[in-house]
Amino acid sequence: MQLNPDERIDQLYSQDIKIIQSPEVFAFSLDAVLLADFARLPARATSQTVDLCAGNGAVGLFMSHQTHGQIAEVEIQPRLADMARRSIELNQLGDRLSVYEGDLADVTQWIPKDSVDVVTCNPPYFADLPDSQKNPNQYLAIARHEIATDLATVVATTSGLLKMTGKAYFVHRPDRLGQLFQLFSENRLAPKKVRLVYPKPHKEANMVLVEAIKDGKTGGLRFMEPLTVYDAQGHYTLEVEVLLYGRA
Repeated sequence: MQLNPDERIDQLYSQDIKIIQSPEVFAFSLDAVLLADFARLPARATSQTVDLCAGNGAVGLFMSHQTHGQIAEVEIQPRLADMARRSIELNQLGDRLSVYEGDLADVTQWIPKDSVDVVTCNPPYFADLPDSQKNPNQYLAIARHEIATDLATVVATTSGLLKMTGKAYFVHRPDRLGQLFQLFSENRLAPKKVRLVYPKPHKEANMVLVEAIKDGKTGGLRFMEPLTVYDAQGHYTLEVEVLLYGRA
């Protein structure tokens, strides 16, 4: 496998998945692992899943064990899309995973509208405000700030892709949950499950995982058991340890 000088191969040991990373460009974080675990994909070979804002392909790769169906990854940055393609090849998953390079708003030129069973997305967390401080590294700035897309576009695109009763899974910041729910209501998506993620005991939640259903019935929102990443001693909690390493 050809690597660029700044690249390395990392591994999610719990699933024996290898992934090409670069600290200069992009490396997946725990939120990708949590989103991939939170999402529920149909096992059948005829199913279609789409991961938006795919980055170097982490979420799609980490979900691949759940399904015999197809997973399409959509990424606007050419360098990251290339990393995702090579990681798919590295894991010999080219028969089921594919990468589309371009703006997610144009995704229906590759994937038909109303045809997808599951959409996942780990979008940029921060609005592109005039006074917001952005990373001088353009790759990281686009990954973290709404420069190339925004939450409204992500949600509208998600709804457009999904079949009726198809499911969407997002990871985001708790302070944007209200906006996310408002966009759901404007785009035929009904929130059904919420799980808050806390960095350690006695700290505020810094991530939220959300499941929504297209054209689902209103009401019935469930708050799942919260997840804490580190214990009081600074060690991974049992659930996170298992997600990362497959064992305690």
